[in-house]
Amino acid sequence: MQELSFDQKLEKATKVVCKQGMFPFPINRTTKAIIKTVVDEREDELDLICAFTDRPSQTMDQLRESSGFPEERIEAMTSSLAQKGLIFNPPNSANQVIFRLLPLMNTGILEYTFMKPFVGDRKAEKLAELFETLLEELKDEVQNNYDQYLPLFEASPPAERTVPIRTSEEGTPISIIPIDQKVDMGDEYILPSQSVKEIIQKFDDIAVGHCHCRQRQKILGNSLAANIPTFNCFTFGKSARHTVAQGFAKQVTKEQAFAILEEAQAAGLVHKAYHPGSDETKLEVSLCNCDKHCCELLATWRKGALPLINATYHLAKVDPDLCVGCGICEEKCPTEAIKVCDTLISEVQRDYCFGCGVCAHFCPAGAISLKEGLRKVYIPPPKMR
Repeated sequence: MQELSFDQKLEKATKVVCKQGMFPFPINRTTKAIIKTVVDEREDELDLICAFTDRPSQTMDQLRESSGFPEERIEAMTSSLAQKGLIFNPPNSANQVIFRLLPLMNTGILEYTFMKPFVGDRKAEKLAELFETLLEELKDEVQNNYDQYLPLFEASPPAERTVPIRTSEEGTPISIIPIDQKVDMGDEYILPSQSVKEIIQKFDDIAVGHCHCRQRQKILGNSLAANIPTFNCFTFGKSARHTVAQGFAKQVTKEQAFAILEEAQAAGLVHKAYHPGSDETKLEVSLCNCDKHCCELLATWRKGALPLINATYHLAKVDPDLCVGCGICEEKCPTEAIKVCDTLISEVQRDYCFGCGVCAHFCPAGAISLKEGLRKVYIPPPKMR
């Protein structure tokens, strides 16, 4: 059989990576440039990526058979690709290593590349620019085929879960309004943790890296990212062990984690928890602290590229007798779900509210509470054409 050229291997490897994750990306000049940059033009690493064509997760025995490489070489290459954000390889609970190929983003190359401290290397700068181009191309694709994508978006599960801020700027508890009617969520459903402290308490392995969104925006020269705390991207359990082993994050104690979260809350960042396969019955694997200006998910939504799909158990509620119409809540809200109306009283648009508590945290009059109630928030990307 004729040996493939480097360009043919690059196209094949890019196709394999682009199939991974929740959203399939096109095989084009940009995605091929990302893979070529990530692997440092190593042809053998392209060969190994191609071995994941039929199975994105493989044992060592399976990978030996699919790749044709000896075990020692596979160990070296998977270790290299793990450090580049393309392979997830920590041992499972049975101490067996399953090598899993990661996607371009959510969670893959994009996130792991920019969780590390930026030290001015050209490779990171190039990848930051390439991902910006990719997201622009994604926006064009969705906008040009908006009506075809909408049913797919509507059927998608929540990508993340909002965990609310529970205290005001002064440190007093935000008022929580209990659910006023019993909701049948099924005998098997267990409500996931509704505070970040509860999440932290579950884990012995906790790691923190830099927010990949703000890191990438800083590299791109976005001045809005300059004064927002960056070291607050959490991973837990097996994911924490992986990010520490690959140099993406640092292990921290529970006490250090609480201090980092207090800083994030003071900055008005939104707590977003992630579960394996969007299954909230499973333990959290990561926790982001997002700002409205730089968050990739919020930015791609505003630009018209992707929807916001979120699970939440809270909804902001304004007491009109206490509201002074100052507009701080409108300024701080990450999804533009709360606005001061003509009567100078803030109103909440239910369909856009994540129940993150940021408005209540900053409200100087204490006029905003959080009402309980399990919801899926789906906000389609704005149609711009």
